This record gives sequence, structure tokens and C-alpha cells, in this order.
Amino acid sequence: MKASNWMKFLVATATAVLLNHSAVADEPGPDVLVRNVTNEVLDILRKDKDIQGGNTRKAMDLVETKVLPHFNFQRMTAQAVGKDWRQASPAQQKALTDEFRTLLVRTYSNALTAYKNQTVDFKPLKMAAADTDVTVRTEIRQPGAKAIGIDYVLEKNNSDWKVYDVVIADVSMVTSYRDQFRQEIGASGVDGLIKSLQAKNKNVEATAKK
Repeated sequence: MKASNWMKFLVATATAVLLNHSAVADEPGPDVLVRNVTNEVLDILRKDKDIQGGNTRKAMDLVETKVLPHFNFQRMTAQAVGKDWRQASPAQQKALTDEFRTLLVRTYSNALTAYKNQTVDFKPLKMAAADTDVTVRTEIRQPGAKAIGIDYVLEKNNSDWKVYDVVIADVSMVTSYRDQFRQEIGASGVDGLIKSLQAKNKNVEATAKK
């Protein structure tokens, strides 16, 4: 697998591990949740020849139904935008969240089609009973490539665990977008960032249709 596809797959796996767990009677801990759903996602990818063959629409359906309920996109967007989030109007905040969500979903869906034979190792969770903010650590392994660490940063709201950042090889996804967003806002304001995200989404959509 090319290096670019390998990194795309890491990002996809970093989100796709958090599947819908509503069928579970007792709410599992975040580490158990990640372990169970990771194995389920990888099993789906191993068997689904359509996704492996590049069926992005089917990959998007998987992301939409299984991944999205477990991400706090508003918090992720607010953190990625940084201090300028507080200056944005409610309409701008909604537009930013919607476009950021769309960008991530389409990027992850395209990346899922790069899956080959990766495996996941799970690290012991360090967590106190009262903790509501934890990090679940894993490693993605593939023959002939160096293992890459992926950390999932989750918060607990009521009984639900939701991810609000993913750290790949010690690089925070939220922080990496923050640097890009800061430049966009500095150059053309919040509306400029919204337009930039819209353009990126159209580009990703066009690429997926080829």
C-alpha cells in the first residue's frame, strides 16, 4: 500500500472503530467499546469486496450509520476553529460544523476503500471509575510497515461516550486542522473558511465519482 493510502486508512480506522452500540444492554467502558467495534468494522471490511473495490458510496453508508453517532462534531469543530469560534454567529457555527463533518465523512469513506490486511493492537486503559474524559490507545499494524499509534480521546455525556479528537502518530487531528483553519480565517474570515470547506467537499465528491 502506498504511504498516502496507508495514512488515509489510519485516519479511516481511527473513526470507523466507534460503531453504533445501541444493541448492548449494559454500557461498556470506552476501551471495551473500541475493541468490540474495531473487530466488527475490520470484519466488515475484510468481507466486503465492494468497499475494497472502491465503492465509496457503500463506504459512506457505513460511516453514516455506524460512525457518526459517536462523534461530537460541534466540539471537534469548535476546537479546530479555536478562538475565532466564539466570534462566529450561530449560523456560521452551524455551517462550519456541517461542512467539517461532511469533509471528514467523505475523506474517511474514500480511505476505507484502501483497506488491506491491517490489524489492531489494544493497549491497557488507564481510567478511574469517576473519569468522564479518557484516552483509548491502540496501534495499527501491517506486515512490512512500522506500527502506528492511534489514540482516541473520548468524553462521557450522560451514559454515552463520544470522541472529540483522534491522535495519529502523536499528531492531533483537531490541532492539525486548527493550523489550516487559522490561516484561512486570517486571510478571509470565517465566511472564507466556510467557502473553503465547501470547495474542498465539492472536490472530494467529484473525485469519488471518478
